[in-house]
Amino acid sequence: MLDYIKIIEKFYTRNSELYNLLIAHSKQVADFAMNIIKHNPDSGIDKDFVYEAAMLHDIGIFKTHAPSIHCTGNMPYICHGYLGREILEIEGLPKHALVCEHHTGSGLTVEEIAAQNLPLPHRDMLPLSIEEKLVCYADKFFSKSHIRPAKPIENVREELARFGASSLARFDAMHALFTF
Repeated sequence: MLDYIKIIEKFYTRNSELYNLLIAHSKQVADFAMNIIKHNPDSGIDKDFVYEAAMLHDIGIFKTHAPSIHCTGNMPYICHGYLGREILEIEGLPKHALVCEHHTGSGLTVEEIAAQNLPLPHRDMLPLSIEEKLVCYADKFFSKSHIRPAKPIENVREELARFGASSLARFDAMHALFTF
């Protein structure tokens, strides 16, 4: 199994507030995803990859400016996915890198990026593989600003509905895929 802690520690100081928050959030996402796999052992989902990718999906947050969660970089927070992709591609982890880029919201289309004038590269950033979809789905239930139990599905749907019908429809499709 990949040593994701070693990779995280290239960019984060062990036991710093940001490191502890990243690890706690990522572990919640990874454990939630493992529970879904456990309830569908014949799904063909690559369990080890999902755990690693869940632990690394937010690796780019340190490059963003989000003081409430101890991020002191200079990029807008919405950029953390593609910034994480860049980091993990350099680390030689192209599949893990795509999970980073594709987990924002319920994914983003190039049309949504352009229409909302988001500070992101103009390309589709949609979860495609079952593993990408699972990490994206699991991530929606947990906040980095408040480490607590999983949000109720109604809260997740309400949050995503604010970003439009397409965002909610993508989430609902993932929910149907992972509800056993």
